[in-house]
Amino acid sequence: MATGVDRERRRFLGKAAMTVAAAHFGMSGSAEADDLPRELGAIVRATEWINSSRLDAASLRGKVIAVDFWTYTCINWLRTLPYVRAWSQKYTQGLVIGVHTPEFAFEHNLDNVRRAVQQMNVPYPVVIDNDYSIWRAFRNQYWPALYLIDPRGRIRERQFGEGEYERSERALQRLLSEAGVTGINTGFAPVEGGGFEAAADWANLRSPETYVLYERSEGFASRESAVLDRRRAYTAPGRLALHQWSLAGEWTIGAQATVLHKPSGQIVYRFHARDVHLVMGPPRAAGPVRFRLTLDGQPPGAAHGLDVDESGNGMASEQRLYQLIRQPQPIVDRTFAIEFLDAGVEAFSFTFG
Repeated sequence: MATGVDRERRRFLGKAAMTVAAAHFGMSGSAEADDLPRELGAIVRATEWINSSRLDAASLRGKVIAVDFWTYTCINWLRTLPYVRAWSQKYTQGLVIGVHTPEFAFEHNLDNVRRAVQQMNVPYPVVIDNDYSIWRAFRNQYWPALYLIDPRGRIRERQFGEGEYERSERALQRLLSEAGVTGINTGFAPVEGGGFEAAADWANLRSPETYVLYERSEGFASRESAVLDRRRAYTAPGRLALHQWSLAGEWTIGAQATVLHKPSGQIVYRFHARDVHLVMGPPRAAGPVRFRLTLDGQPPGAAHGLDVDESGNGMASEQRLYQLIRQPQPIVDRTFAIEFLDAGVEAFSFTFG
């Protein structure tokens, strides 16, 4: 029987894909991929790669391959990255391939992905899956998702979401051994995750991922009802229930982003977690957006995240995941508010840790 912590952890293991993914374009043909299994054929057909020239069929045949689906704003994937990075460096007789399949529109931009690969120290080959062709070939549904493939091209192991790292590494060792690789170190690769990569505080994680979007949002509690794609002034209620959030100021709530039109707009959230993250930032070619945040009406102090100082000040200069709060014990219900001192920010989703 699962413990309370186990049940909470299962709620946050991975991030289900948007249903719109199924509507992306089909795969183009490629003669060199015809003899490969469907999944590897889709990888060979892809044309955009980072950290590697394009991998062809000869590069994949006969290899033990770990295929890791990710998108760079996903906190669930970021917390698995130190393990996948360590495996790529330890098990060089195999091959790790990261498949970057975007969730938000700005994640389709190749320059943004290149910057994320560099900033996040992703050392292995990354294939760009903007049209979801690899995603659909694997029949995948989650970020992150790990598939282990044997030298015959068969998927032998799957892991959706965070956790089960020892089981995945044991499976990788077993497939390499079956492939005739000798001298494998059967210990576990040393992993130390810090910053964004630190494991979640599962025992205290209660708040779910929350989209600041019209079609996917839950818990919206501004005094005014949300209106799709129309500029409107919103006001926050005097009190929020746990997991409720609200806007204050002039915003347009869209299907893809929620946009602030005038300075001093706010987002307020009542949460229960150690960490608070927000995917946000100015659109391309726009200037940075200053912001200030409070925790229960006060500067965060020692509870500030990586992208905020102790006084609550920060700057959103690009569209990415920002860590706003990492609070010390004890973890209790608290109210977080972020005020944007400049107009133009686009907000997408909250995640917690």
